[in-house]
Formats: sequence, structure tokens, C-alpha cells
Amino acid sequence: DAGPGLSQPASTGYRPRAADLWAAVSGFFGGFGGKWSPIPARPQKGRPTVDRPATPQPQEPNPSRRRIEVVPTPEDLTQVACDLITAAAMISIARRGAFRIALAGGSTPRPVYQRLAQDPDIDWRRWHLFWSDERCVPPDHPESNYRMVKEALLDHLATPPGLVVRMPGELEPEEAAAIYEQNVRELVPAKFQGSPDRPPRFDLILLGMGQDGHTASLFPHTPALKETRRLVVANPVPQLQTTRLTFTYPLINEARRVLFLVSGAGKAETLREVLTGPYDPERLPSQGVHPHDGQLIWLVDQAAFSLIDAEMAEKE
Repeated sequence: DAGPGLSQPASTGYRPRAADLWAAVSGFFGGFGGKWSPIPARPQKGRPTVDRPATPQPQEPNPSRRRIEVVPTPEDLTQVACDLITAAAMISIARRGAFRIALAGGSTPRPVYQRLAQDPDIDWRRWHLFWSDERCVPPDHPESNYRMVKEALLDHLATPPGLVVRMPGELEPEEAAAIYEQNVRELVPAKFQGSPDRPPRFDLILLGMGQDGHTASLFPHTPALKETRRLVVANPVPQLQTTRLTFTYPLINEARRVLFLVSGAGKAETLREVLTGPYDPERLPSQGVHPHDGQLIWLVDQAAFSLIDAEMAEKE
């Protein structure tokens, strides 16, 4: 079972106490004795943290537990995300010699990458960087997820990561997806090495959530949502009149850890639907993320959590 919530002082400049953070991190890694309390149990004042198991669904034969961590501000979200990521890296390097992480695009993780670039204790030689989705553009294009990470993180490192494996968005989408899937299969071991039928297993996949409920480039009512065999696909997105490269559920849900980062009042309505509404990943693709044998954390700020918080207050 995963551990209890963080102990959070109701003040600005939030930073979890080390002991509380490691309790949460132990839950992120598994093996920490503790209990899960269901939503809508309202957090006490000064403890805006909720633990919630995923609601079992027919599509989830072995649903993972999910953990919801609520922090006061976007700055707090950045700090806690960095703490969780570097802790996951430490454990992964100790156990397997490398830390294999898939990065997210978007505005929310940018300050996370910027802060990671300033951490003098990270052994970047052991980090293997991948991307969970990409636009079909060259790597120097302003809309490229790779370019964002390069500018926020890679350009500021004295020692480059051991591997940087970007999605080749400049190629034809189907070709790019096939190449990237092959790269992932060759460079990311499965849970049981030597088992060709098992998908590769990332140590950590970072994800965001759009206002329409999409994650990675799994958009509502798009073909990739129904993919059960391919790990990386070219996903037509008619609502954006484009095609995106994206990880699929079979690869995402094989990860050891998945960390969602959600910030801002503009995401509050969607977050409420995703976390407390009916299970409908065709409409809200973020609901389809439920690691088969891994840990799932939703790290959200108070603005994004506000509508859930208000509903819980009304039920008291």
C-alpha cells in the first residue's frame, strides 16, 4: 500500500518536511505501509492533500491506486515535482544503473526542467531522456516539445545526459512513430528482460492534462485511444487539423511511475470531471492512464483543485 498524505503547513513558501516527503515518495515507489482514504473526505485545514484509489472499471482488470497531492501554488508544484523526480532517479539508478524518463511538453513542466537544470547533485550521465509526445515539426521549431526541453534544461547542463532520444517530428508521421517505437524497444528494458511480449517499462513518465482532458497527444475521440498493440503512433487530431506523435496507453500504463502535473484555475473543471466523474476515457483521455503494476500521482495546485475542494466543503 502507498503511504499517507504529506503534512502541509497552511502558509506561503510551502515545502514538505523531509520525513513527510519521503513518506510520500515511499508510496510513489511502493512498499510503504499505510492506508488510502477515499475522496470526498475533506482535508483538514493546512493539509490540502487527498489520497484516493482509482475507481475500478471494466476496462481496468488490475487498476492501480492513484494518489492526489494538492499544493498551494504553482511554485510549490514545481518544487515538489523536482523532489519526486530526483528521488525516483536516485532509486532507479541504485537499482538498475540508469533513470529512464519520458518528458512532457506544455507550459506546466517548463519551470520543473529549469529547476532541475540548477540542481548540482544530479548525475546526468545516468539519465536517459525520452519524450511522451511531439508535434510533427522540426526540432528547432517554436512548437517543438524537444526545443522547449532543450532551452529549459539541456542548454544549461555542464554534463549532458547519458541519452537524449527525441521524437523525429520532421519525418513523415508514420515513419517517425515507427522509428521512435523501435528506439524505445531497444533502449528501455521491459519489466522482465528477455520477454519479447512485454512492453518496455519507463522508470517515470511525466504527463500533463489539457483543458479538453487530453494527455500526451491522446486527444478526445482520436484513433490512438483504441490502440492496443503499438507503443508509439501518429495520431490524427481533427479538432486541431494536425497529426501528433504520441505514446499509447499500452506503453504509458506499463511504467513504474506516472506523474501528472496540473496547474491553474483553467484546468479546474476538467480535473473535477477526470477525477470524480464517470469513467469515459474516449471523452477524457487522461482517465485512461492507470499503470498496471506501478504508481500514479496527480500533483496539482490549489487553483486546479478548487472545484473539487468546493464540492467536498458542501458535503461536510
